[in-house]
Amino acid sequence: GKTRQLSVNWIGLKRGFSEQALGMRWHSSHCVVLVSLLLLHAGDSGAARFPLPADGDDLIGEIQLEKATRSETLLDVARRHDIGQEEIQLANPSLDRWLPEENDPLLIPSRYILPEARREGLVLNLPEMRIYHFPPPGGKDAAAVDTYPVSIGRMDWKTPLGETRIVSKQRNPSWRPPQSVRQEAAAEGESIPQLVPPGPDNPLGGFALRLGRPGYLIHGTNKPYGVGMRVTHGCVRLLPEDIAELFARVAAGTKVQIVNQPVKIGWHKGVLYAEIHPPLDEDDTAREDLLRFTLERVYAELAQNPAVLDGQALRQAVEKAHGVPVAISKPGASGRSIVNPLFQ
Repeated sequence: GKTRQLSVNWIGLKRGFSEQALGMRWHSSHCVVLVSLLLLHAGDSGAARFPLPADGDDLIGEIQLEKATRSETLLDVARRHDIGQEEIQLANPSLDRWLPEENDPLLIPSRYILPEARREGLVLNLPEMRIYHFPPPGGKDAAAVDTYPVSIGRMDWKTPLGETRIVSKQRNPSWRPPQSVRQEAAAEGESIPQLVPPGPDNPLGGFALRLGRPGYLIHGTNKPYGVGMRVTHGCVRLLPEDIAELFARVAAGTKVQIVNQPVKIGWHKGVLYAEIHPPLDEDDTAREDLLRFTLERVYAELAQNPAVLDGQALRQAVEKAHGVPVAISKPGASGRSIVNPLFQ
């Protein structure tokens, strides 16, 4: 593993949430805050790998902070930390993605609530544009979880929800674009050959995992800076370094769960957290009233596991929808079972 020690200017940090709500670890000296993080491995070496939390705990990772420099775009920083393009922008809405100001505080959204799904195989959460890999039990990596940013299908080429499996693996795949993709290109004045051989012009990159749904793959890319956006024809696209790692870690037959969870709720050390992402364009229920959509999920959880809700923190999390877990209950405060007031 590797340990990172990062420094930021406390005076310049204005996020609208306390460091306690975001779950940061601070060691302050005068006006400088040092953040020390221990990850099993992360950033340019591939996926972030974290210890698998125990039952009843749902958070992995830590928020990281560093200073922006003129020598890197936000997309450069995102790839260095294995973060998607939209993830880094949502977490830093005031920064110019192409030319951030020197020494501006830069938040790395590297803390995650695990999706509500069985912790096995691959779990892809579409609004988050992130996939989680749970190694099989009994192996040397069974106590870990990996996570990677992905691109997913555009609104007119949706990535399908539901369960499937990896049916085959292919190194250096050829691409046979379907007729619909070739017709779309022709309508835009472009031409796509019937067969694209392996190589730098192949949009599948160097590795492909074929799913049980015909025509859908998890694959690499020859355009890495598009990872973390909704830009594909329905397939799931990973960074070249990430698909190489995932390809080596999963076997044919691995279960794949594809879910739509713009609002994730989870516990960590007795505190309830919410992680909220912009809903998919076609998710009318969540988009029309994100606050109500979130409250329904929060109250359903509190009815089963009572706690004292921090209403201000929850409302801020909904307003920002920046994809960063935020504490929404009071630490150490016990609550009582409640009835959802939305329906009273």
